[in-house]
Amino acid sequence: MPTPADPGPGVPADGATEPAHPTDVPGVVGQRRSVRDVRRWRRYLADERAEAAAYRDLASRRTGEEREILLALAEAEGRHEQHWLDLLGADVGRPLPGDRRTRTLGWLARRFGGVFVLALAQRAESRSSYGTDADATPSMAADERIHEEVVRGLATRGRNRLSGTFRAAVFGANDGLVSNLALILGIGASGASTSTVLLSGLAGLLAGALSMGAGEYVSVRSQRELLDASTPSPQASAALPDLDVDANELALVYRARGMSAAEAETHARDVLDTYTAQTVIAPAPSGDEHETHGTALGAAVSSFLFFASGALVPVLPYLLGLSGFVAVAVASGLVTLALLATGATVGLLSGTSPVTRALRQVAIGLGAAAATYVLGLVFGATVG
Repeated sequence: MPTPADPGPGVPADGATEPAHPTDVPGVVGQRRSVRDVRRWRRYLADERAEAAAYRDLASRRTGEEREILLALAEAEGRHEQHWLDLLGADVGRPLPGDRRTRTLGWLARRFGGVFVLALAQRAESRSSYGTDADATPSMAADERIHEEVVRGLATRGRNRLSGTFRAAVFGANDGLVSNLALILGIGASGASTSTVLLSGLAGLLAGALSMGAGEYVSVRSQRELLDASTPSPQASAALPDLDVDANELALVYRARGMSAAEAETHARDVLDTYTAQTVIAPAPSGDEHETHGTALGAAVSSFLFFASGALVPVLPYLLGLSGFVAVAVASGLVTLALLATGATVGLLSGTSPVTRALRQVAIGLGAAAATYVLGLVFGATVG
């Protein structure tokens, strides 16, 4: 994870001193120990300490298996810390703070510890420079790659719990921002009065929010019903004692669920040989599928509220009494800020670049609104 900045030639910063052993690196025969090397190692050391502390802080907010996994990650960072301590020897100097990103991660871990923090940790692990640093061992570079996957797995649990409602919230907010801005700009460009623009914006807010809420409820409810229809029937287990072992039609169940004919025959015979009253044909869904899609009511309410809040943003200038080009400029500016925020949030949660996702949201949103504005100008000119 550590990615120290190149300090450049000259005297080391942050209180570093000239190397105590300027000829060789301890344990690495024949390799000269430069001021730059010492500074880089001290930065690595500071980052490893900060990362280990962040994982311990995250572990303190969890229980069970997740806590054990996070503590194991902190222990692994401690092994990396020891590597840099061994290299530095007498040049370890006073402790340095971790880099800005690592310190931010630690601060968030101490105060929040949710899926957003895990997503940040996942992204931080992906930035490790150990793979290209000759002073880091291959096992350390491999550790960092595996750490990224471990954190990704932990973050995925939280993403699954959030994704249904979160998807509805993000989609609702962005749809409200873009659709209502496009509506207001299109009507305003056609030459309509300020009161007409305001009324259209409020009508678009209410109609869109109701439509989004109803649509999300039907969508999520239908998806859950499809998942329920795929859940094995518990009554089927009652038929197991009466099955003909030679015909073994139970094998057809497993073949229908994706096993090969040979695997299905073997598994079905094993099930019948070890049958108990608790035996079931196939395990019921764990609930992850339902968590991924969220509850129908939760998605509907979230979509309604976030669409309404997004659609309100471009209406605000008109509610405050602005009109004409000033209202258009203010509405566009407010929507741009909101799109930047939602795009960055999606980027953080997905473990990707928040800047890239934010700019993508702005480009798509303002592009759609600009197209509608041009159509409004054309329509207004035609009518006139």
